[in-house]
Amino acid sequence: MLEELLAAGHAAAEYDAWVINIREGDQFGSGFVAINPNSKIPALVDYSMPTPTRVFESGSILLYLADKFGAFVPEDPSERAECLSWLFWQMGSAPYLGGGFGHFYAYAPYKMEYPIDRFTMEVKRQLDVLDKRLAENRYAAGDFYTIADMAIWPWYGILTTGSLYGAAEFLDIQTYTHVLRWFDDIAARDAVKRGRIVNKTSGPLDQQLRERHDASDFELRTQDKLEAAE
Repeated sequence: MLEELLAAGHAAAEYDAWVINIREGDQFGSGFVAINPNSKIPALVDYSMPTPTRVFESGSILLYLADKFGAFVPEDPSERAECLSWLFWQMGSAPYLGGGFGHFYAYAPYKMEYPIDRFTMEVKRQLDVLDKRLAENRYAAGDFYTIADMAIWPWYGILTTGSLYGAAEFLDIQTYTHVLRWFDDIAARDAVKRGRIVNKTSGPLDQQLRERHDASDFELRTQDKLEAAE
């Protein structure tokens, strides 16, 4: 969202991005808990306000920024309602269903048939809902790219890549042709390409920008360049 805002000309969306290492328990430190009492990432503090303003939960952050900058959320009340319905559709389904599927399919210490079947069925149902929506609309909320797409894409869109231990094949993702089209459209956006590597600490070194404090960091401070300079 922040990279999209900058690309759209909102210079005041310039930001600092810090890694919270959840494997090391950073999310339970007093500094982070003061920002998000639920100890979950992401969280944001807006220091441009008269009083620094904390915002936590992804949907809340997206809506806060959309309203602050007047971007990526429709002004028309009916169109705004549609956008927010799809935003909260994601908030109410993907973290539990997608997270549950990912856990039991890929990360549980042993295979358990019932939860795998249950979560697979529900994820496929949600993919079907999204696919039918995208059959009639370019984006989730209609003709325009919005915060609803930004919320949904990293969850249901990313399943199309097959990066989760063969999950794309297991879910028969190729049958959701409209989701695939939508995923590719969004993945091609320059702001998305930049945003995807921010705070990333694994994968190819040139795709890891562990901290982002200035736009020049994309050219100067990816992990491959930092290690080459040591």
